[in-house]
Amino acid sequence: MPPLRFGRPAVIVLGALLLAGCAVGPDYKTPHLDMPAHWGSSKPKTAPRPPELAQWWKRLRDPTLDGLIDEAVAGNLDVATAKAKIREARASYRQAVGTLLPSVDGSGSATRNDNGSNVSSDGDVTISGPFTQYQAGLDASWEVDLFGANRRAVEAARYGLDAAEEDLRATLLTLVGDVANYYVQARSAQARAALARRTAASQRETAALTRTQYNAGSASGVDVANASGQAASTEANIPTYEAAYAEAVHRLSVLTGQPPAALTARMKAVRPIPTPRLPIPTGIPADILLARPDVRVAERQYAQSTALIGEAEAALYPSISLTGSVSSTGTKIGDLAKSSSISWSFGPSLTVPIFNGGQLRAAVDVTEAQRDQSFIAYRASVLTALEDVENATVALGQERIRQGTLSRSVQHYREATRLSRALYQSGSSSFLDVLDSERSLYSAEDSLIESRAAIATDYVALNKALGGGWDGTVDSSKPEVVDTNTGPHVAVAPSPRQPSAPTP
Repeated sequence: MPPLRFGRPAVIVLGALLLAGCAVGPDYKTPHLDMPAHWGSSKPKTAPRPPELAQWWKRLRDPTLDGLIDEAVAGNLDVATAKAKIREARASYRQAVGTLLPSVDGSGSATRNDNGSNVSSDGDVTISGPFTQYQAGLDASWEVDLFGANRRAVEAARYGLDAAEEDLRATLLTLVGDVANYYVQARSAQARAALARRTAASQRETAALTRTQYNAGSASGVDVANASGQAASTEANIPTYEAAYAEAVHRLSVLTGQPPAALTARMKAVRPIPTPRLPIPTGIPADILLARPDVRVAERQYAQSTALIGEAEAALYPSISLTGSVSSTGTKIGDLAKSSSISWSFGPSLTVPIFNGGQLRAAVDVTEAQRDQSFIAYRASVLTALEDVENATVALGQERIRQGTLSRSVQHYREATRLSRALYQSGSSSFLDVLDSERSLYSAEDSLIESRAAIATDYVALNKALGGGWDGTVDSSKPEVVDTNTGPHVAVAPSPRQPSAPTP
């Protein structure tokens, strides 16, 4: 074989390789946002402590809630979906990386041929019988990433993977908060139903006492009717609370990935409304830029949209591809590597966009507008996070003040109820005083229960606003559906769907 001589193609290839390190489009830089120096309108007297977000729900001091959160992280379907999206993003990233590498394809063929009869110049006839021809070859191609289109695609895929991982964190944060909130709702409904039962029982005793006095002639029929009506009115609240309790338990079951009635027996035992340890440190506003997963998702999406501008802009410039092939042909398989006809080709291919009606430039404008939208969404997520923290802080502080006032109100109404009953039994006051004091006491006690639940709910909201979520390990590599018999096989048509028998 004569020596190979490389001329102008080699110069083009060498130049392309030297330019392959450049890239077009903007380089992403983490945006700088002006953040408040502290929470609220007044400067704190002491330096704020960083928020304590690790397993914040355990400061509610309820082992049942702790177990439900663990089960929800393991079985929740939204979490499973977020993990599948991470696997999808990882696969997309590997696909993007693959575009930076050459592609090589192998081919082979075996054909049966017959050239027929051939007549020579002297009139002799030569018969060529049937023969088999074997051919094997390799085709290789590589797109020189001259202006960084593929590298920008890899960069965008990397940011997309980061966003998918942060989206899983955001899903876990929402899940933990929802489980805690519905658990508080369930315990609050339990407590309010229990209060209604106790109050109704006490009011029925008052009605019975009034009826006895009516029979003795010391009470009127109006007193009996009022006492019985108030007891019935209080009892009418119990079904409402029971329905609210059942709905909260059903939602908790679904959040843990189970049927709605799965936790009914487990939650049946009455437990108090969780009481958090207060106050909690909130740190400084800049902390949410790293702690809030929804903010980090928005920032990664902004980075991804920035990289996509470079990918679109690279289409405006020439592209170079290197292609090569080698093939061997013989009449025997063993001849392919030695006594055979070998052919090869190698060279660059240059593509230059000349006229496309402005489509490529419009594509760049589209990506720039999408980048602007992502940046605005990132800024909006930061403002929303700041608002969430401020609102939750104010709500929690004001609810604590309200709870203290309600506690004093309950004490006073309890004393008023005791005195009004004693005075009524001694004939020194009317029965209307007893009814009014009992009604006021029940309303105050019910409001106090609501306030305790509101404090727990505001505590949950504040930790969510600060970015407190699940900080344990979550394995996202395991697929939800494991396929079997995926190799070459004869496909079997699915059988008609039959209704399944009920499970005993």
